[in-house]
Amino acid sequence: MSKLDTSVERSGQTAQEPVTGISVVVPIFNEIENIDLLYQELTAALEQIGKPYEIVLVDDGSTDGSGAALAEKARLDTRVRVVQFRRNYGQTAAMKAGLDFASHDAIVTIDGDLQNDPADIAPMLAKLEEGYDLVHGWRRHRQDAMLNRKLPSMIANRLISWSTGFPIHDLGCTLKVMRRDLVSEIELYGDMHRFIPILLFERGARCFEMETHHRPRLHGETKYGISRTFVVILDLLTVRFLLGNAGHPMMVFGGLGLFSFVLSFLAALITVAMKIWGDVDMTGNPFLLLSVLSVLAGFQLLSIGLIGEVLARVYFNQRGRKPYTVRHALNFDAHPTHTGPEQ
Repeated sequence: MSKLDTSVERSGQTAQEPVTGISVVVPIFNEIENIDLLYQELTAALEQIGKPYEIVLVDDGSTDGSGAALAEKARLDTRVRVVQFRRNYGQTAAMKAGLDFASHDAIVTIDGDLQNDPADIAPMLAKLEEGYDLVHGWRRHRQDAMLNRKLPSMIANRLISWSTGFPIHDLGCTLKVMRRDLVSEIELYGDMHRFIPILLFERGARCFEMETHHRPRLHGETKYGISRTFVVILDLLTVRFLLGNAGHPMMVFGGLGLFSFVLSFLAALITVAMKIWGDVDMTGNPFLLLSVLSVLAGFQLLSIGLIGEVLARVYFNQRGRKPYTVRHALNFDAHPTHTGPEQ
């Protein structure tokens, strides 16, 4: 299997301690036909690695019987942990719950539709043990429809890479292997699970992008289409703002507000000059309207900046708030090192 260095790796990294255990996090939403084969492939791949492991299956409010099938897997195998949501919260919330409930020092995230190949976990884990904090997959030969899956993804990846300065080919690949200590430091909400590599990189993580296998979907239907591109773009704006200004939003809104005040002052000077030296009628003068609108915009932007400062302090001081609610958590009480949310 080829590996791709996207120049995200940083020089001078030192090898970390070997991984002592693996937590595989799998969001599940209406994947009843894939659950048996998913379990078989995951256990086969993890058994070959030879390290202690757990499989954390998060049922994101499935309505096709997936919840019962997952519960049966947990009954038969205590290494299978199941988190069942009360309703559908979305893939990011499911991913966040899996990360919260995971207990081992290496965390693997993988889709439940069998398009990611569990056999890729072993080489990605080996790369992680070379001294990286995150190894994320690149579906170079992606087995999806061009128009509504591959093309929007290519455009989004180029836009994200350009705007964030993070060189990556495939930000949408769910298959990732990462260190638990870093993952526990980030907050996920909305649809930001796809931005995990960028969020970790900004916290100093050493990242590596590796080419992985991608397979066509055999059962079920994809839950995502071209409409997700617009969600990604909106989330990109949020992430881009948070990366540079989360702790000081007044830097953005205050700067725009001051610019509006300066624009208003210049427009007012031009208006006065036109009246004095040009004897121009003030009624309907566009510079007069620009001056009034700019000063109003300036006050609004400064107000937004102040509100943002208050919200930023609330955000950085909050503790324990989760973007999901759990109905059942199976097999976690049998796990002595479990540190997930209390039920």
